[in-house]
Amino acid sequence: MEKLIQARNYVDDSHLPSHLHPVIKQIYATRQVTDANELNNSAATLHDFRLFKDIDKASELLIESLQKQSKILIVGDFDADGATSTATLMQGLTMFGFAHLDYLIPDRFSLGYGLSPALAEQIVTIAPDLVITVDNGISCIAGIDIVKAAGIKVLVTDHHLQGEQLPNADAIVNPNRHDCEFPSKSIAGVGVAFYLLIALRSAMRDLGHFEQSSPPNLAELLDIVALGTVADVVALDANNRTLVYQGLARIRSGNTRPGITALIEVANRNSARLSASDFGFSLAPRLNAAGRLDDMSLGIACLLSADINQARRIASELDSLNHERREIEQGMQTEAQAVLDRLAFAGDTVPDAICLYQEDWHQGVIGILAGRLKEKYHRPTVIFAGGDNGDIKGSCRSIEGLHMRDLLERLNTLHPHLISKFGGHAMAAGLSINEQHFSEFKQAFEHAVSAQLSEEHKQCIILTDGELPSECFNMEFAQLVKQAGPWGQQFPEPVFEHVFEVVQQRIVGEKHLKLVLKHQSGRLVDAIAFGVDVKAWPDTEVRFVNVAYQLDINEFRGKFSLQLIVRELQKSP
Repeated sequence: MEKLIQARNYVDDSHLPSHLHPVIKQIYATRQVTDANELNNSAATLHDFRLFKDIDKASELLIESLQKQSKILIVGDFDADGATSTATLMQGLTMFGFAHLDYLIPDRFSLGYGLSPALAEQIVTIAPDLVITVDNGISCIAGIDIVKAAGIKVLVTDHHLQGEQLPNADAIVNPNRHDCEFPSKSIAGVGVAFYLLIALRSAMRDLGHFEQSSPPNLAELLDIVALGTVADVVALDANNRTLVYQGLARIRSGNTRPGITALIEVANRNSARLSASDFGFSLAPRLNAAGRLDDMSLGIACLLSADINQARRIASELDSLNHERREIEQGMQTEAQAVLDRLAFAGDTVPDAICLYQEDWHQGVIGILAGRLKEKYHRPTVIFAGGDNGDIKGSCRSIEGLHMRDLLERLNTLHPHLISKFGGHAMAAGLSINEQHFSEFKQAFEHAVSAQLSEEHKQCIILTDGELPSECFNMEFAQLVKQAGPWGQQFPEPVFEHVFEVVQQRIVGEKHLKLVLKHQSGRLVDAIAFGVDVKAWPDTEVRFVNVAYQLDINEFRGKFSLQLIVRELQKSP
């Protein structure tokens, strides 16, 4: 789909510190940084844990459990946020002296998401004294009722949006419950788990628990918190940026756990130069592969491993699963594309929404497929795969201008028989429907999207930070850009635009275009465009190209050079 390269409008940046490089200053201003304090990534700037509703109740529950050495079961989720949340509490509570800890991750294929009634029945047979949910729970009304009816206490930690009813838990720590004043509504599940430990430490300090010993150093958990925060693609507001910054700083200085070291190694990354994008594109997919194809307990075991050799073995298994996941995904993409081709999707004929179902598609990979099609066609997308008992499971991805969870809730209100269950965020959600309702759901979904999506939002625009001044076109400025992060969701890494002369072009790795480009200053620079249309490139007739790019520093055999990562490549007259 044709994309429009468009520079951001200039924003007044006089309120930002004068010592900043003027280009960096404008970049911050266009990302709505309104206060210099938002650029301070020290741990002291993190929001006060006391702003969480029920955080005091949650601390009391944990202190009571510690005093009794109660049996605690942590119920996680099968994605990277769920895995890192579980690992954070498993290690964090151990640091406080909790001796009877265990965790349970529901099988995504037989039990589905969260503390479901079926999982609750299993928990009742295990008979813990306290259940703590991480990255789930806010919508698990029926499952929590079953657990509570058995006399088991429940502490919910979650970050998903609240529905009409809150669960009957003993405490609910979630920034997105309607009566919570915690400012960072976009904090990930792992961030909520981390804040629970901060609150516990404070409550125990107030009770004099650390008069004879030092309190736990919770900063040791920030590498996991940073990984989970980026992996869950939550908005990197100032608070989340601080969590990620602090975690990256620990990893770069060598203060990280064996499991993350092993993931960095198997992904062929350099820990001393690790970036937030490495979390998202290299480490998280390998961690997520366990939950998508097998059992997320494997990913948690990697994070919790204290032995580097064991961690390397597990990371190698995760890497193999990720390769398998890629193969499955590529097959599904080919099948999905064939369906789209039959529907003659091209250019302006793309419908307002994409909704596909194939019974033999893999449930663990449909979210990735939905994301790929959303990126390619710039349309809200839902992909269904076969489930159990007549139900099919769907994964949704959205674009700016359409809140996916709100849309599903609207559909559920208008057509109460259509959706069995649903949940999620603005940009991603999941649901189950009966297979016989697919055609009706597809029609209702497409109609609802068409009614809400404006023509402006349908247009795919690559927003750039304009043309980079010639004096900034160097490795020194590229390093400055990297240091100005961490960059991520809703705080995007700078993208610049320029018309270059093409000196060389060739395909590498089947579908990646390697270029040598000539800047107007006369400087030659390497560039790479991933996943190009090999029918259109290379094109020896093209002399000039309009490029939207990110600055990168490439390391090869110990030597560093400037490289451009191409985000959009268009032939220029």
